[in-house]
Amino acid sequence: MGKTRTQLPRPTYPRRVSGAYGRVLVVDDNKVIRQLIRVNLELEGFEVVTAADGVECLDLVHEVCPDVITLDVVMPRLDGIQTAARLRADPRTGHLPVAVISACTPHEVDSGVAAGVDAFLAKPFEPSELVRMVRRLVHREEPAPLDGRHGAGTAGSTAG
Repeated sequence: MGKTRTQLPRPTYPRRVSGAYGRVLVVDDNKVIRQLIRVNLELEGFEVVTAADGVECLDLVHEVCPDVITLDVVMPRLDGIQTAARLRADPRTGHLPVAVISACTPHEVDSGVAAGVDAFLAKPFEPSELVRMVRRLVHREEPAPLDGRHGAGTAGSTAG
């Protein structure tokens, strides 16, 4: 008598999120960081879907239809910069706001800007900075400039 494995149905994601401020696809290979970001955004009324790396992000993005995508830079299989570049190259996802949440070294920022990243948030971050950045991206507001030390900023800014 062999055991059969039941395939769980994949969740379906309606385009509009009832009662939520928006849907965020959080991509980070560190489970603790994913959960930290998820909890902070859900407490502020966002719906959050997570992925463990860039490959999983690209697999999910068309099902999830996020309003914002956050990416770590250093991940297995496909890093955040390459993922951002692929999202930008796809006409179905090229318009989506993309934020990098990482160490935000000058190299990461320069590479992210070249890949079309919209905003950067340096780890470690304050939860309020995370929420503020995601809200700005959902509403497509002009973000504050990068200050070169920490916090959220835009790709068009200069890091000091």
